[in-house]
Amino acid sequence: MSTKDSGRQEPTILGVAEAGVPYGADQADAQAEALNPRYRTLNLARLAEQGMLTQDGGRSSVAEDFRIIKRPLLRQARATGADAIRHGNLIVVTSAMPGEGKTYCAVNLAMSIAMEMDITVLLVDADVARPSVLKVLGLPPEPGLMDVLLDPQLAMADVILKTNVANLSILPAGRSNKHATELLASRAMSRLLAEIASRYADRVVVFDSPPLLITSEAHALVGQMGQVVMVVEAETTTQHAVKEALRQIESCEHIHLIYNKTKSFPGTDYYGYGYYD
Repeated sequence: MSTKDSGRQEPTILGVAEAGVPYGADQADAQAEALNPRYRTLNLARLAEQGMLTQDGGRSSVAEDFRIIKRPLLRQARATGADAIRHGNLIVVTSAMPGEGKTYCAVNLAMSIAMEMDITVLLVDADVARPSVLKVLGLPPEPGLMDVLLDPQLAMADVILKTNVANLSILPAGRSNKHATELLASRAMSRLLAEIASRYADRVVVFDSPPLLITSEAHALVGQMGQVVMVVEAETTTQHAVKEALRQIESCEHIHLIYNKTKSFPGTDYYGYGYYD
C-alpha cells in the first residue's frame, strides 16, 4: 500500500507470534498484596507454561523475537529534537479482526519492554467492549480506564495495578459503558493521554486496542497514539481486510506490522519472528 501521497512512513513489518491464554496467579507475594491494595501478583511460572514471555524465562525464542520487535518502537519512543514523535511513547496494538493475537502481542511487548534497564511500562487494556488483558494475566476484573473517564474524582493512580514484574504496571479497562466510543474520543481522554505521555519521561505505554474493522472505539483510540502496531494473522486475515484496516488509519504516521501465527519452517511447530524495513 503506497503512502507517499499521505506523507506518512511505510508500515514496518516487525515479526510474528503465536497466541496463548495463561491462567491463575501465584500467591507467593501475599504479604506485598496485603500491604498495598493496588499490588497484584502475576503467576510467572503459569504464564511461561502458556508460552508467554516472563522475566525469568531466559533466552527463549519468544524473548529473542520480542527484543527484535521492541527495538524500533523504543527508538522512536525515545527520539528527540527534529526526530521526536508526538506521543511517541504511546504505542497501541490493534488488528483488523478479532482473534489475530493482538492481546498476546501487547502483553508480551509490555513484558519485553519492562526488561529494559531504564524504562517503566504501563499496559492499558483499552479493548473496553471485550477486555482480556487481566484474563490473559490470570487476574479478576478491576476498576480502570472507563471508571476514570466517568468519574472526575477518580485519579488514574487509584486504579493502576502494580505487579511483581519489575517496571510493569497495568491499567484495566474497567466497567463497560455504552458510550465507550465517545469517552475514548473525549477531551477527558485526550487530557489523560497527555498526562500519561508526559508525566514520566521514562515510561512507555502499551495499549491493547479493539479490532479496527469491528468496533468504532478503535478509531477513536488509534488516532491519538504516537505509534501503531497492527497484528496480522498469517494465512487467515485477507489482503482486503489488511488494506482496509490500513486505509482507516492512514492518517497515522508511524505504523508497524506484526505477522502473527506463522510457521517459519514447513512441517515443524516452530514459530519465529523477522524484522523488515
